[in-house]
Amino acid sequence: MSIHTTIQWTDGTVNPTMGCDGCPLWNRLNKRCYAGKTTRRFGGTNPGLAKNFDVVELAPGRMAMATCWRDLSGTARRDKPWLNDLPRLIFVSDMSDALSQSVTFGYLRQEIIEQVSSELGRRHQWQWLTKRPARMARFSRWLTQQGVDWPTNLWAGTSIMTQSMTKGINHLLNVGDERTIRFLSVEPQWESIDLSQWLPQLDWVIQGGESGAVDHPFDLAWADELFEQCAESGVAYFLKQLGTCVREDGERLRFADRHGGDWSQWPRRLRVRQMPINATTKHRGVRGRHVDADLRRPAFNLAK
Repeated sequence: MSIHTTIQWTDGTVNPTMGCDGCPLWNRLNKRCYAGKTTRRFGGTNPGLAKNFDVVELAPGRMAMATCWRDLSGTARRDKPWLNDLPRLIFVSDMSDALSQSVTFGYLRQEIIEQVSSELGRRHQWQWLTKRPARMARFSRWLTQQGVDWPTNLWAGTSIMTQSMTKGINHLLNVGDERTIRFLSVEPQWESIDLSQWLPQLDWVIQGGESGAVDHPFDLAWADELFEQCAESGVAYFLKQLGTCVREDGERLRFADRHGGDWSQWPRRLRVRQMPINATTKHRGVRGRHVDADLRRPAFNLAK
């Protein structure tokens, strides 16, 4: 966990679990997950990491510690001006996946739901990202059966890398209720993806290319396409990084920042980092299918 992070769309990170039971970026044939590679290198010596990334460990108490962090409402972030004035944003599970199969719903309720809902926790906005949206939806239903509401300050997100992974969005839409902010992390993007059929029911899309050893270049046309899709649906759009291998019109582009994360080096049209509104002011129309754009938080868009 860290009260500060270089991740552009959040203020800090917290991991109520350590390790992961696998995903497209970390399996028998593929070992390209950043969290997995970091754990392989430092796990066992760094108490914040699992000893073995393939074995999920519980880390109780970390969420409670994060609730005590100072509220940032009304505060300017010099290095992340798109977060200005928002409450503190905390990314849950950046180095793990708390919805790994071995983690019980009872633990998730105690460590995540109860802490997010506590008096201190309600001061912050928590961004919970998983590659297991089906299990997140089952957890949400389990909470309902227990008489527990999904906290309005707990955003629900899932990762999408290919068009085939978009089927997980249908599960994400069953998490929480009409007040829940739901988001996608389209990173690392491996191919052109059409999200138009789901966007009217979503609130935020983060997009990014792959860093490190890259088999899948990031085409700037994908960013143009997804930004236009989000704009048409009134969904906040955030381009995080372009990645290590960037192409436009068949030509490779090179940037001083090897991860393509310095947006001052990007084509100006791509410098878009928007945030969704605060959950406490969210307004939806009939059956939760429409977000009233007039109530949406003003976008931070350098190109304007």
